[in-house]
Amino acid sequence: MLVLDTTGVLRHYLGWMAQMQLLPAILAINVGVVALVLLVAFLFGRLYCSVVCPMGVFQDLLIWAHRIIFGKKRPYRYRKPNGWLRYTVFGVFVLLMLLGLGGIASLVAPYSAYARMISNIHGTGWVHWVAIATLCCVGVMSFLYGRLWCNTICPVGSLLGLISKHSLFGIRIDKTKCVGCHQCEKRCKANCIDVDNKAVDGSRCVMCFDCLGKCEKGAITMARMSGNAKKTGPAEDASPVDASRRRFLAATAAVGAATALRAQEQKLDGGLAVIEDKQVPQRNMPLMPAGAVSLKHFQSHCTACQLCVSQCPEKVLRPSTDLGTFMQPYMAFDQGYCRLACTRCSELCPSDAIRPIAKEQKAAISIGHAVVLKDNCIGCGACARHCPSGAISMVEGVPAVNESRCLGCGACEYYCPARPMTAIYVEGRERHVEI
Repeated sequence: MLVLDTTGVLRHYLGWMAQMQLLPAILAINVGVVALVLLVAFLFGRLYCSVVCPMGVFQDLLIWAHRIIFGKKRPYRYRKPNGWLRYTVFGVFVLLMLLGLGGIASLVAPYSAYARMISNIHGTGWVHWVAIATLCCVGVMSFLYGRLWCNTICPVGSLLGLISKHSLFGIRIDKTKCVGCHQCEKRCKANCIDVDNKAVDGSRCVMCFDCLGKCEKGAITMARMSGNAKKTGPAEDASPVDASRRRFLAATAAVGAATALRAQEQKLDGGLAVIEDKQVPQRNMPLMPAGAVSLKHFQSHCTACQLCVSQCPEKVLRPSTDLGTFMQPYMAFDQGYCRLACTRCSELCPSDAIRPIAKEQKAAISIGHAVVLKDNCIGCGACARHCPSGAISMVEGVPAVNESRCLGCGACEYYCPARPMTAIYVEGRERHVEI
């Protein structure tokens, strides 16, 4: 719901939830959150995957929808772990992150994939089709095989699985009580309960607790593991968990109402001629929002979750198509410019790629500088009139830019009437400077 919130109300009260996502926390070097998630995994297994991860809760909603549509709960069965695929995907993900190709790696990162899917499913363009492909992939896996995506594709699931395999508490089967009825196995959407061998694969169990309370013999319990018990055998100090406590703590992953599509207006000059659309200039240095600090900092921390893109009120932020920065945002000013009073992207970013800044700070940060193309200029003075920092003045009918005062907000580029290429555009700074 935070992804679809345009009012800022949910962000004000629930913005901390985005900070609890593991991959953004790692990139933001949020030691407290990372340590907490790993500690919970060591103590209680992959509880994170059922309660905190939005993609996990979204899959549970799809599984619930399957039961509603087909009128009964789909019986599951134990499936052998597909370790080679699981850890190959995880290895490739880590390698891409180390090579600085985080945009490509984010295609399978759970928080980024979910945010991108929800915010762009009703949009247009190529990112819309990426969102549809993600939805189809996750949807088919969830409908047919439960949490298969979590246990074969998701890199966060693979990482937590390595830890939860040795967790202190977990779901275990008491061999002395089990009669092999398979009721627990049929309810395991992680396909990790092997009744025939009286074993539970702790690395794949997502701690949904759907199996607890279903065994009439009380053979399956949440229990403390003995020192040498990993997958099988009776657990020490076993104690059943009350079924009434097995409900999820939150249902915040429910998809909100579809956002209204923005109507495309036909631009006419006096009702006679169609005005050409602006071309986005090829910049030598891309523009990053205020708070991004530098190009290197931004690209190494951004998870390409599209949260800032979906919430940008002026539609200045766009997803990149370049291989090295795939789906990470960049700035363009053909539909609007970066207003000094807006700091929404810095408030939303969960990975510290765009650090939080106050409106007063933004007015003193230069993210770029204007460049004049004299041959294109028609001498209208629109750029000078709309410059919020007074960095542009008209000299003999041609704009002159004082780079020491230019903020790089793009107002001059946006308001310039020259077509198809504007007479003034903004070049980014490799590292932002205070003015």
